[in-house]
Amino acid sequence: MLTISAAEVDQALTFPGLVETLRTAFRDGAVQPVRHHHAIERPDGAASTLLLMPAWTDFNAAGSSANGHIGVKIVTVSPDNNAIGKPAVMGLYLLLDGVTGEPEALIDGQRLTQWRTACASALAASYLARKDASRLLVIGAGALSSFLAKAHSAIRPIKSVRIWNRTPANAEKVAAALRAEGLPANVAGDLEAELGEADIVSSATISTTPLIKGALLKPGTHVDLVGGFTPQMRESDDDAIVRARVYVDTRAGATKEAGDIVQPLASGVLKPEAIVADLHELTRGEKGGRQSDSEITLFKSVGAALEDLAAGIAVYEALNARQ
Repeated sequence: MLTISAAEVDQALTFPGLVETLRTAFRDGAVQPVRHHHAIERPDGAASTLLLMPAWTDFNAAGSSANGHIGVKIVTVSPDNNAIGKPAVMGLYLLLDGVTGEPEALIDGQRLTQWRTACASALAASYLARKDASRLLVIGAGALSSFLAKAHSAIRPIKSVRIWNRTPANAEKVAAALRAEGLPANVAGDLEAELGEADIVSSATISTTPLIKGALLKPGTHVDLVGGFTPQMRESDDDAIVRARVYVDTRAGATKEAGDIVQPLASGVLKPEAIVADLHELTRGEKGGRQSDSEITLFKSVGAALEDLAAGIAVYEALNARQ
């Protein structure tokens, strides 16, 4: 069994490559039960969440028939970690042989999650963002923010990356790291002003109060909602939902777990039939993406075990080939 570090995940993947791997995975499909959520209560501080995400399939990273793989991601989300300088999300990914169940790889789950989440957003944007989208606003300065900036920049001609965070110093750290890698990144000041200028708004926070005000979005904007993963979390307001054509990564997950979808459905602001498509339907050509340069599109992801499995297989095959 291979033990694969975060650095080795970085060596194995590219943003354009993983976007295409995920495109194939969503098109071909896999078995992915709805993930398990378990609240871990603590006597002091915020509760942690334990997530278990299994999936199995009979395709490899290239999409060809093979013996298949089984995978499960074990993730913890501990909001108080940020106060002690640690990421809120921790995890491991276990990849197994699809026939024998033999362990094949234990992969750094935090890094795999960052890669697959950002590339799922970029995959959606390849259908939903304007072809000429050049100004990207990233809301949140957590570990995922730089991955989102790089993934979106891999599929659209991004000329300006703006990072907004409640703590500007944290936004500057992310912007500086991106600049060191050659991306045109700077700190965003006034969030409301930035919302009115962005072509793509990518938000990765665990906010329960909407940060994205739909009334401020200009025509043609694509909104990418990544952070909220419970019905209580919400990054966009009702105006954003009303003004946009709404898409999700998976209907089963987003309509049960994502506050940005669950709350508008409960209030009647969003009708179930108004969710235009999920990533399965987009990649299979069953439903259409952006219809014009003036419409606002909104994509909500909560993460799918299929994404982890496809990314895990890609990492395993890339590194195994080098052995």
